[in-house]
Amino acid sequence: MKTWFTVALVMLAGHVSASEPAKKPNIVLIMTDDQGYGDLACHGNPFIKTPNLDRLHGESVRFTDFHVSPTCSPTRSALMTGRHEFRNGVTHTIMERERLTLKATTLPQVLKTAGYTTGIFGKWHLGDEDAYQPGKRGFDEVFIHGCGGIGQTYPGSCGDAPGNKYFDPVIRHNGVFEKTTGYCTDVFFKQAEKWIDSVKGKPFFCYITPNAPHGPLICPPGSDTPYKDKVPAPVAKFYGMITNIDTNVGQLLAMLKERGLEKDTLVIFMTDNGTATGADVFNAGMRGMKVTPYHGGTRVPSFWRWPGMLKGGVDVDLLTCSWDMLPTLAELAGAKMDGDLLKQVEGRSLVPLLKDPKAEWADRFFYVHVGRWDPKIDPRQTPEKVQFANCSIYWKNYHLVNAGRGEKKWELYDLKSDPGEKSNIAAQNASTIETMEKAYDEWWKGTLPLMVNEGVKGPAINPYHEAYWKQYKGPGPNNVPPK
Repeated sequence: MKTWFTVALVMLAGHVSASEPAKKPNIVLIMTDDQGYGDLACHGNPFIKTPNLDRLHGESVRFTDFHVSPTCSPTRSALMTGRHEFRNGVTHTIMERERLTLKATTLPQVLKTAGYTTGIFGKWHLGDEDAYQPGKRGFDEVFIHGCGGIGQTYPGSCGDAPGNKYFDPVIRHNGVFEKTTGYCTDVFFKQAEKWIDSVKGKPFFCYITPNAPHGPLICPPGSDTPYKDKVPAPVAKFYGMITNIDTNVGQLLAMLKERGLEKDTLVIFMTDNGTATGADVFNAGMRGMKVTPYHGGTRVPSFWRWPGMLKGGVDVDLLTCSWDMLPTLAELAGAKMDGDLLKQVEGRSLVPLLKDPKAEWADRFFYVHVGRWDPKIDPRQTPEKVQFANCSIYWKNYHLVNAGRGEKKWELYDLKSDPGEKSNIAAQNASTIETMEKAYDEWWKGTLPLMVNEGVKGPAINPYHEAYWKQYKGPGPNNVPPK
């Protein structure tokens, strides 16, 4: 079966080089945690130093209007399934609401049908119970921490190995806990490189998901030194964590070149939501950050580098999003999308835009909802009653935002003329708001029945703790850690 590139080489009009025969690409997808669009030197940040990511940016097709969810589990869920996170039951990052429905087909499962071997290195955060673990969701190689961050644990199932730290963390490797040496980000990248070296005879999908620069803001010694006198101390540590990521990206790119894999490998870099820490220092002119429905909460970097096949230094300024990852990579891999999978996927393949940044791209709606409602704090916070709480809709050049707790109080911005969302034009555009709100209403009604994790009670014993103490024969009855 011919891949899309075999046919497309005749049609690319200079955007793709035909110097080598087309083949299924190896895919390395790097997604960092809590790093925003403005937390890169190549996006104009005057303080941070990111030479390797800047180089990747310069050699990539860049989707400059690429959007994800305002928080981490939701974005990961959308990326894995090609549809909005709420339709996977993922409406929070804890409370059992971070678990990716077992009925969904995942990206690695799709790629495996096309002959790929798959590996994840870092953060999963789509369910810590055994049935939800990535080894049962399509990944052949699993090297992860639990919960949303190293050392975190919450009531119910969401939790990491007890007492875990950013340095020398205990990592779960194919179901077995292993004590590692070094800083967490270094550990994940080195293991990914080791796995790539071990893969023979198959194209591979390598999903590298460091927990950095997510808080707590713990960076390698000295990595924050260049920033200490220029930005507030927490931001200096945040930038230090990103500097370390940048170093690891450079080492990975060098490794691919040394192994002769550079021209056979598509490297993608993105982040999982807007910045968590850097907005007050530099936010690329955007309003909002992580956990907000504004532009700065969802717009993130999206770099696609495939030397010899994709021409670097090309910007695509059309609305694209996390839903598009699965159908795009499926097409690149030559995987079929039919039946239930075709019904599942809401996103579009980005292949036409990789071929030609000026390709036709029909307008569509992209829906944002911060989620994270908590009926324990306020019993009125149920899915039926929070439709208009911290939500927004993108359409054409418009961004319709409701930053309230539930009452409808729309703000409308024209992102083309007002990317900083400073001028609310809602009063002058009633018909536009009506169109966008109607689309949102219909979408929400279809989504409500799919929020399958609402009200679910978690297990009495945290599954990661239980597995950890079982392996290490820890204290307490039935290997349950002491309180």
